[in-house]
Amino acid sequence: MIVGATSGISEAVARRYAAEGARFLLVARQQDKVDIIAADLKVRGAAGASPELWDANDVAALPAVLDRAWQSLGRVDVALIAHGTLPDQRRAEVDMAYAIEHFRLNGESAIACMLGLAARFEAQGDGVLAVIGSVAGDRGRGSNYLYGAAKAAVDACASGLRARLFKKGVHVLTIKPGFVATPMTAGLDLPAKLTVSPDRVAGDIQKAIAARKDVLYTPWFWALIMLIIRLIPGRIFKRLSL
Repeated sequence: MIVGATSGISEAVARRYAAEGARFLLVARQQDKVDIIAADLKVRGAAGASPELWDANDVAALPAVLDRAWQSLGRVDVALIAHGTLPDQRRAEVDMAYAIEHFRLNGESAIACMLGLAARFEAQGDGVLAVIGSVAGDRGRGSNYLYGAAKAAVDACASGLRARLFKKGVHVLTIKPGFVATPMTAGLDLPAKLTVSPDRVAGDIQKAIAARKDVLYTPWFWALIMLIIRLIPGRIFKRLSL
């Protein structure tokens, strides 16, 4: 099950599992886009790919979506939460409604998905719950702290669920990508040497799920970069343009 199935990273992940004959429930907001992806996955070897429409802002409708996922697939081995936006930090600083809307989409709705899936995986007794966070959640930076705050909330929730569900046979993976060349980042001036393709990230995600890793920084060097950033003293960090 993929929530946010039209994102660049999740589509790349799905293609890798399609080659192994997986069956999918693809949750997305736009019918035309998810239909195209479903058809593509079947061509690539998927045993099945069923679209499911859901607006991530409609948390009240989520339980019914999750019910249909289990009804459609019978069981869910892996659930990937991959939806989100990259808000304009400057606009968020002056437009409270905009800021809260994007915090809820990136934080609240992802956490709602995690909690809903956790209950179903716990009843099932196994499975992997994977959620895409971000390196931005490791420390709030002046350039994107609204997005970082939402991802920090997702990270904390995943950590707690990991401890809770481990005892029930369910694994929780937090995925922290760095710079990835996707439609969401198309307008940003990203450093070429630190930016990778969605397929590179998808490969890391597939390996991390198989290995039952707790936290994945992808590519690997972001673990070192973020360790350095976290260790910078606050009196210095606040003076940096990051």
